[in-house]
Amino acid sequence: MQKLSIVILNWNGAEMLRKFLPSVIAHSEGEGIEVCVADNASTDNSLEVMRQEFPDVRLILLDRNYGFAEGYNRALTEVDAEYSLLLNSDVEVAEGWLSPMLAYMDAHPEVAACQPKIRSWHRREEFEHAGACGGYMDKYGYPFCRGRMMDTVEVDAGQYDTVVSVFWATGAALLVRTADYREAGGLDARFFAHMEEIDLCWRLRSRGRGIVCIPQSVVFHVGGATLNKSNPRKTYLNFRNNLLMLYKNLPEEELHAVMRVRWCLDMLAAVQYLLKGEWGNVRAVFRARRDYADMRASYQSVRSENLSKTVCPTQPERYPWSLLWRYYVRRKRTFNS
Repeated sequence: MQKLSIVILNWNGAEMLRKFLPSVIAHSEGEGIEVCVADNASTDNSLEVMRQEFPDVRLILLDRNYGFAEGYNRALTEVDAEYSLLLNSDVEVAEGWLSPMLAYMDAHPEVAACQPKIRSWHRREEFEHAGACGGYMDKYGYPFCRGRMMDTVEVDAGQYDTVVSVFWATGAALLVRTADYREAGGLDARFFAHMEEIDLCWRLRSRGRGIVCIPQSVVFHVGGATLNKSNPRKTYLNFRNNLLMLYKNLPEEELHAVMRVRWCLDMLAAVQYLLKGEWGNVRAVFRARRDYADMRASYQSVRSENLSKTVCPTQPERYPWSLLWRYYVRRKRTFNS
């Protein structure tokens, strides 16, 4: 058995591999550590690049594009390691990035997963939007991070350099015990992409397992390499998957009240898109609501299983207030505030 398998999921990302894989190879050496690229049936020259330029990297071939969630599920069936590290193909890693995470995980068996500090590849002094220095969530399912609240991203001045428990660790660089990943059922394949790592971490936290951020480990993430922020497809997946995640994991006593408020907030979001003339995003919100309603019945057994395995129905990293109220009304724009 390997100590750690670093698995990079690729789909038509030959240039990303050329740009970022060398840093992973250079800074991930060690006994029992392997670097793998799982290819989601790319149609560009990714396989040629891998075989010619990175022949020592293990290649896992998938027969079609399974998306982020199922792509990783299938790739990790090919892994025999104590730890698996899900790493985006657009991540540059710093020297010594693995040691703090592995040392912490080895010393804390109660912790299922961790993430490094995520800084922006484009603006290297700032945190990166999708993960920053560890993720949290408000009462109504809105995620935020140490270092990123809504669209406000902070400069990293060392203000979050403590190791802390978090609600979710980013899928851009998620180190997880392989056994925990499998016991929790992995990523939800029906999500395809977006919110799937938060859903996984919620299941792990509910089952009494810890999630932490290790800021002594640093990586740099491009972000938005697959779908940019304003893409209606991304809007659709974020809204639909967030609703499914809430349905799957919320305690029974919270479910109906939270979902009533979320309907109002989603309608407000659609109005905001309308005022900005973003008709594609308006349609994406309504389509997400419709598809959530259609899919909900098929998730009843999943919800029942999650609740039956829950030993921690409330988690301190899921805050009992509205992020939107604090951000837009009370003008709290940083995590520390």
